[in-house]
Amino acid sequence: MADDPYLVLGVGQDATEAEIKRAYRKLARQHHPDRNPNDAAAEERFKAIQAAHASIGTAAARKEYDQQRRME
Repeated sequence: MADDPYLVLGVGQDATEAEIKRAYRKLARQHHPDRNPNDAAAEERFKAIQAAHASIGTAAARKEYDQQRRME
């Protein structure tokens, strides 16, 4: 995994599912391509935010990510 999803979303590893969701929504709104037309950096940041949320946004996904991380 290229970027640490916890860092991308700005949450700690002990964050609750609600805190992760709140951080995701805030960052997604802020960096959404529709709010930042012609800004390639914002679009890339938005994609990173989406990928981070996919990695740790649910309990099952988070458990899998954390297990893979421990194995590295």
